[in-house]
Amino acid sequence: MALTLTQRVRSRIAFTTGGLLLVALALSQLTPPVGTAWRDAALLASSLLAGYPIALRAVQALRAKAFSIDLLVTIAVVGALVIGEYVESAVVSFLFLFGAWLEARSLDRTRASLRELVDLAPTRATVLRDGRRVTVDADEVLEGETVLITNGERIAVDGAVLTGTAAVTEASITGEPVPVTKRVGDRVFAGTFAESGYLEVVADRVGDETTFARIIELVEEAQESRTRRQRFLERFAQVYTPAIVVLAVVVLAWTRDLEFALTFLVIACPGALVISVPVAAVAGLGNIARHGVLVKGGESLEDLAAADRLVLDKTGTLTVGRPVVTAVQALGGLAEDALLTLLAALESTSEHHVARAIVAHAEQRGMPLSSDLTDVEVVTGLGIAGRVDGRPVLAGRRTLLTERGIAVDDRAVLSATAHEQRGATVVHVAVDGHLAGLVAVADEVRVEAADALAKVRDSGIRQVVMLTGDNAHTARLVGERLGLDEVRAGLLPQDKAAFVEELRAQGRRVAMIGDGVNDAPALATADVGIAMGGAGTDVSMETADVVLLTDRLDQFAHARRVARATVRVMKQNTALALLTVGLLVAGVLLQVVQLAGGMLVHEISVLLVILNALRLVRLRGPRRAGEAGGTTAAGREPTRQKEPAL
Repeated sequence: MALTLTQRVRSRIAFTTGGLLLVALALSQLTPPVGTAWRDAALLASSLLAGYPIALRAVQALRAKAFSIDLLVTIAVVGALVIGEYVESAVVSFLFLFGAWLEARSLDRTRASLRELVDLAPTRATVLRDGRRVTVDADEVLEGETVLITNGERIAVDGAVLTGTAAVTEASITGEPVPVTKRVGDRVFAGTFAESGYLEVVADRVGDETTFARIIELVEEAQESRTRRQRFLERFAQVYTPAIVVLAVVVLAWTRDLEFALTFLVIACPGALVISVPVAAVAGLGNIARHGVLVKGGESLEDLAAADRLVLDKTGTLTVGRPVVTAVQALGGLAEDALLTLLAALESTSEHHVARAIVAHAEQRGMPLSSDLTDVEVVTGLGIAGRVDGRPVLAGRRTLLTERGIAVDDRAVLSATAHEQRGATVVHVAVDGHLAGLVAVADEVRVEAADALAKVRDSGIRQVVMLTGDNAHTARLVGERLGLDEVRAGLLPQDKAAFVEELRAQGRRVAMIGDGVNDAPALATADVGIAMGGAGTDVSMETADVVLLTDRLDQFAHARRVARATVRVMKQNTALALLTVGLLVAGVLLQVVQLAGGMLVHEISVLLVILNALRLVRLRGPRRAGEAGGTTAAGREPTRQKEPAL
């Protein structure tokens, strides 16, 4: 028979052996010697049945050149059988097997968030092929095909809406339960649900490349990862277990008491210690994932909890990332419409928030964007250059123009400053080598930002700093509104990374939140990088340690709260496990703890460790708008919730 047993089989064995123990208890009431013989037979059967899966796992560990707790229990059970202590062998093997069942059940419960995600995966899709509707498996949809989505159907691909309108629930991606109306041009994501309406979507990501599939992959990797504490405990167990075997041999040689040595061997098992950290880590990661935040591993969870400085980008992080054009000012003799047409055509090649705002404004005014674009160059952190219908166009910061030898006169400087003092970002535009005009773009501060940052401060963050490439006037206005400790403006991506590195050199533990594009160097430099995911931005997924799928800062506050609670539970569980082992070993040496009683206390400690970790599953996420304590429609800030003392 292969050396493996399913969890279901082990569960059945555990409950069967428990039943045999009850039978043995009933038989012990019969008149000896018949009753005693039948009782011992039931106990022997229980010991052998329960001992088999334990011994099996011990052999598997030995084959992997590892000493496991199962080996200690196997030795103890065999020894008890040899000396005729059937009650001890049966009780010890049952308690250990039942404890393993409890552990497996609890870990399965903490992984429920992943199982729920997998259950949401679409299985079928309707596509147009050769002009006909064809229903195929979801993983058979090809990139570029048109997928038809009807009322009550789960979307199977990522793509853009070609035609139709529908209310789509995106809770599986963002955690937001409120349906979002999708129209032509909007993006939809696999795993989301069309509550009403009809859509035709052009698939651009299918199968394992969809945002939903990548989320599942990231959660799986995170829950299988190891925290630093967990790796330390695993190394500790590899030394501790053989050391206990040696000590048990020494105790046997010293006392000549086999039962005493076996009792010492089993009671010294660090069972609760081994599971104290992983069960807490899985519970914490599962809670965070269920609320729209992906933490890529156990180490990132610990780094998130340990951070004492928070550094944030402005656009798309503290602001909503959907700026609008507030002014277009032609300066060089070029008409305003002509200026906007040239600029929008060039900006249509960029994914930056400001670029999208300019393009959207031009489209609203009915301006054509189909132009001949050549020599397009994105100057990171400064702007963009290229040729539009053969004419050289340069757009971005004032410094970009001056670096390229284009003069910016005092009139333009005064006008730009006036826009900036009102909180706008100003794009300077040069055409044919001369300043042609200014475009002012303004963004709104996120409604949840102030309360989220207050909660983050309550969780132990000592300083909050904003780094932005925007102008100093706009940055100062945002900083004052949100009560930030420090604001640094006019920074390039490398400047942000240098500032983060400077904080780390001072011994600070830095968490950095950005949009995952221009902020990628700083995200990679920080102790823990947090990206505003934007429903699955590629750079965000790859660069950051944590991804906020909802693009909401209050989700970060919840993730930080759960991370700190998880680390506290890890410490509590470790302390409880060590204290239990210490007291039990002392009790054995003082001969006041017997094998069965000690094993019972040992399994109770395992249960307490599990129950303590399961509290993390119940920590609630941020309330939605309109809920009690949430942000109201009138804009009132919610009542602050203090972090619970776990």
